Amino acid sequence: MMYISTRGNHEPVTASMAIRLGMVPRGGLFVPERIPVFTPEQLEALRGKSYPAVAQQLISPYLDDYSDNEITACLNWAYNEHNFSHPRIAPLYHLHDKIHLLELWHGPTAAFKDMALQLMPHLLSQALEKGEGRDELVILVATSGDTGKAALEGFSDVPGIRIIVFYPSGGVSRVQELQMTTTMGANTYVVAVRGNFDDCQAAVKDIFADRQMENRLGENGFALSSANSINWGRLLPQIVYYFWAWLQLTEQEGDGDAPPEPINIVVPTGNFGNILAAWYAWKMGLPVKKLICASNENRVLTDFFQSGIYDSNREFHRTSSPSMDILVSGNLERLLFAISGNDANRTQHWMDELKKNGVFQVDAATRQSLDRIIHAGCAGELETRGTICETYAKYGYLLDTHTAVGLSVYNKYRAETADTVPAIIAATASPFKFSSSVLGALRGEEKPGGMDEFATLKELSRLSGAPVHPALQDLQRKTVRHNLTCGKDEIGRTILEILSGR
Repeated sequence: MMYISTRGNHEPVTASMAIRLGMVPRGGLFVPERIPVFTPEQLEALRGKSYPAVAQQLISPYLDDYSDNEITACLNWAYNEHNFSHPRIAPLYHLHDKIHLLELWHGPTAAFKDMALQLMPHLLSQALEKGEGRDELVILVATSGDTGKAALEGFSDVPGIRIIVFYPSGGVSRVQELQMTTTMGANTYVVAVRGNFDDCQAAVKDIFADRQMENRLGENGFALSSANSINWGRLLPQIVYYFWAWLQLTEQEGDGDAPPEPINIVVPTGNFGNILAAWYAWKMGLPVKKLICASNENRVLTDFFQSGIYDSNREFHRTSSPSMDILVSGNLERLLFAISGNDANRTQHWMDELKKNGVFQVDAATRQSLDRIIHAGCAGELETRGTICETYAKYGYLLDTHTAVGLSVYNKYRAETADTVPAIIAATASPFKFSSSVLGALRGEEKPGGMDEFATLKELSRLSGAPVHPALQDLQRKTVRHNLTCGKDEIGRTILEILSGR
């Protein structure tokens, strides 16, 4: 399996090289040259297997320059009882009336990013061993909240690798910020950026495409890579849990010998990586009727799928679901490339228009192809709080703000379409990670007055009877180790200063 550029500007590379590079050096993203397809019989053969064993079967075709033993070792290092608190790794919770929640937050940082970022460092470490370069690898991460800590946790003290995380100052919760700024590890660096997530992501992408920066780093023995979902090694592991959810669902619902029924998959998303993984799962043979793309008040993806026009020239909203506060969805490029029949010229044109004007429009045929599989909707802050409150009142289940966006959008979709196909909603974070917003929703307030985030953790636990996630306990007592800040135009200089020891 070779990997090609969405913009046709790089020669094909192996899986290990695509993972090591992170993104195409001159702009663009690596994608597999083909998507392996699993037959219903092959999917049935996955029943009864452990999460690592299922993952082995699904990701091995994409990693054919890794040996079976290397992949097995990586998976066993990632998915075990030390890293994940639930024996099923990502359990499926039956909420009601054919709606099921795929809990992706049982890892070490209480968010779905752990599902990929417990595996990716091991894949990258193996990739470094396969390469001939002797440079120290520098992982650059732009985060809207969750990716940063998950990446720091995964790469902490990994030999031959440094990791620098950039997050929007004031654009993440206090809990998210402390999770990052208290990170241990001699090779970890965290920087608050005076700007929003899109500023962070755009700067990181520009640095990857900057030949002068590449040369300066190379002269000092450094090479760049990424742990964002622009790196195929981050996206690939996310495909697995949609198959895992379907296996759990069909085991719960009975006859494994019956033809597989399609499901709907609902994903709250901002950067489009998590739902793109679901799209790959569908192309690989997972029986899916609709992918539902759920946005918050930053509804750029909703507007795009409903109109065919992607327009980032709009007001940016800071919401209670900050990991979705994004106006430039980095992974949409991969979908557009695939939907257009791997047309690199059209993809390049759309991305050039987006960078130059902040807007692009797809043609009618592309839009029709998108409409066949993707439905998009959004939920405002009042709807999000209402969904949290209603779900807890009816079912005693606590939703985090992002998952509440997903459920709110799906409830509206069902009301509009009368679709009764079983749905799996990606539950992307522990409700305790956004305790102020969740507790405020339960009390009918925007946020609980007179309480900091750590008091709300205790109160939410007392009210619900659920324990605080281990990753969040006593966080406020940990020492802040990272207090760097920079402007959005100073990220490149900051990287050089960090690496030079200043």
